[in-house]
Amino acid sequence: MDKTSAASGQDWSRWLMDPAGLGAAAVEYAVDSWQRTLLYADVRRERGNQYREHLRERAPNVLGFEAEPVLSGLDLPRPVNYGLARILPPEGMPTDPTKRPFVVVDPRAGHGPGIGGFKPDSEIGAALQAGHPCYFVGFLPNPVPGQTVEDVMRAEAAFVREVGKLHPDSTGKPAVIGNCQAGWQILMTAAVWPELFGPIIVAGAPLSYWAGDNPMRYGGGLTGGSWLTALANDLGAGRFDGAWLVQNFENLDPANTLWSKQYNVYAHVDTEAARYLGFEKYWGGHVLLDGGEMQYIVDNLFIGNKLATAELVTSDGVRIDLRDIRSPIVVFCSYGDNITPPGQALGWITDLYRDDRDLISHDQTIVYATHDSIGHLGIFVSSNVGRKEHRKLASNIDLIDMLPAGVFQAVVGDAPPGMEGELADDPFLLSIRGRSVEDVRAIVQPDTASERRFAAAARVSEINLALYRNFLQPWVRSLSTPWSARWLQSLHPMRTGYEAWSDEHPLAPMVAGLAKRLRQERSQVSPDNPFLQTEAAMSQAVEQFLDRYRDHRDQIYRTAFETIYGSPWMQALAGQSVDETTPPRPHPGDSPEHRAFIERTIVQLHALFDQGGLNEAGLRALTFVLLARGEADERLFRYAANLVQAHGGTNLAHDDVRERVRTQALLMRMDVEATISALPALLADATAEQIRATAMAVRDIVESGGALPANERQRLDRMLAIFETACSAATVRAQGLAKRKKAPAPPQTKTARRRAKQGVPTRRPRR
Repeated sequence: MDKTSAASGQDWSRWLMDPAGLGAAAVEYAVDSWQRTLLYADVRRERGNQYREHLRERAPNVLGFEAEPVLSGLDLPRPVNYGLARILPPEGMPTDPTKRPFVVVDPRAGHGPGIGGFKPDSEIGAALQAGHPCYFVGFLPNPVPGQTVEDVMRAEAAFVREVGKLHPDSTGKPAVIGNCQAGWQILMTAAVWPELFGPIIVAGAPLSYWAGDNPMRYGGGLTGGSWLTALANDLGAGRFDGAWLVQNFENLDPANTLWSKQYNVYAHVDTEAARYLGFEKYWGGHVLLDGGEMQYIVDNLFIGNKLATAELVTSDGVRIDLRDIRSPIVVFCSYGDNITPPGQALGWITDLYRDDRDLISHDQTIVYATHDSIGHLGIFVSSNVGRKEHRKLASNIDLIDMLPAGVFQAVVGDAPPGMEGELADDPFLLSIRGRSVEDVRAIVQPDTASERRFAAAARVSEINLALYRNFLQPWVRSLSTPWSARWLQSLHPMRTGYEAWSDEHPLAPMVAGLAKRLRQERSQVSPDNPFLQTEAAMSQAVEQFLDRYRDHRDQIYRTAFETIYGSPWMQALAGQSVDETTPPRPHPGDSPEHRAFIERTIVQLHALFDQGGLNEAGLRALTFVLLARGEADERLFRYAANLVQAHGGTNLAHDDVRERVRTQALLMRMDVEATISALPALLADATAEQIRATAMAVRDIVESGGALPANERQRLDRMLAIFETACSAATVRAQGLAKRKKAPAPPQTKTARRRAKQGVPTRRPRR
């Protein structure tokens, strides 16, 4: 039985009948509890030492891989506190220079960098395991004075451009992973410089801030908006203390913050110390943001929610429109994430696109993957996720790059028995399923009434911020100095817990010495000790009490927010009329110009039905058969790649192959029958041998996964029949051409012979 087993099943009558045994159990528990208390105090002392040592580093991070600097953001024309480093692959894990490089960008959300490479089973570890060169974008704890979000975007573009230059022979452009807050930064950058990016993976990244169901989204409205952010910036002498962001995360789960995290270390102090200290090194590495940066983020993203509707414009007049991204976008989110639930991670899709025609007209590929239960930090640091989702996405990034415009769902499941080749030892299998904008809408569940409340809160925020700037800000700034800012930072509750207990405390040497002796003379309590089980039951009761408190608190927040900002009076003060039915935010696809653009694009795509040749015909046939499945797993794509190479496709450039595959798959999704009807025209110039070889290749690929169900067999037979008809027509054409070549020339007349001798051209007879 585990130490944390509940005491509800404990038979106390047995112990009451044995007073001596009960007394012995009490002594055993008391000794163990005292030892655990002392060892727990020593672990906390080590945490304080680790915190102080971490702060003394010039570039503190928690990377679990060695790295070497490549490019510093401090050297850019518009300097920022970011930097690009190359990850040095561990021994025995070589990288392939021909594979596309990966760039992992960590979030600057109060903590220091390194979470994307915190463990061997992480995003960086998954990319290295798949043989890809890997780079990391981190940051220093202090911002460059005056740096902006736009400056960071320019730096990230420079980093990706540099990685592309370092790998000119790779199969594709760099794949970029943006975690949490880095996700929206990377997408903003890719919207302005789309030519630099390969596939983009955003993990746990909030993009549509009014969507979802997490209580954090109500905080801005209940505190009156972003004037508190401006106040914090001014009290920090122009810098925002990231510890406030960390405290917001802590407040979401009071049971874990106030009890569970500490009790778990206390209850398992003999085994949990290393894991706890490793995580606390990241969690306590607080960083600062420039005040202007933070104000921009809160006003335009957290409260204003302007990113998902293309309302942001750069200083040089470029609109930041996520529809301009030409690379596949992979969104990884979890239903267990209380910071970025799937609604916030996927809501930008329904904010930008009305339907699939709208999305296809922008030639955008979106793949989403959802997890059932993992928490926000687990998306980045969980070994289970690292070994499963991250590894499969990294190893199949070229597959994802081939997908046509549209919405898809990536599902990682257990591998079926009997897999062969490269996947023989892989316990997981990646499948890609076709989805639609409507499927995403069912997840997001957009609510116009809710959006009107958030729009009212955003307007109130603007008013309160203006009042603060006009009447209070001059006074606060006149009283704030760098010295007072450092003093306030040192007194922040998130810092005092780390700084109060370390080797600098006078009692620390005594505790360290006792703990060292105790580890050599440790006496652990037996798992069935009734007092130990009672302790575990009490711990569970504390957790349940704090969870109930959290649930009631969150419900109060929700009710208060909806009551205040759903009030007709408040909405009227915010500029909304009672009988207004239109959404409070403009939809980017509602303008007549945009609707005309969609129609022109669809017409241009329809013109492609009759264009192409043998390769396009083969891709159409393959796609037609696979549409019956509704999904395709990675085995099929690997077999297809091997067959393409076997048929002389090794000389095709990656971009050329990608464009052909994406175009034909897109045409098939648009109009199946029109695409199939054009096959004879596409095969008209091919020889019978070429047509037969392509048909056999399609058949081999489709049948590579085993016996076909009836609907797939029917589709395959239809394709083979079309190719056979084309093959027969090609044979007839070849025979006719051969006969014409062998036919004798007609006898020349005397006039023709005389003209030939004189060099006079012979007139062709009229037909």
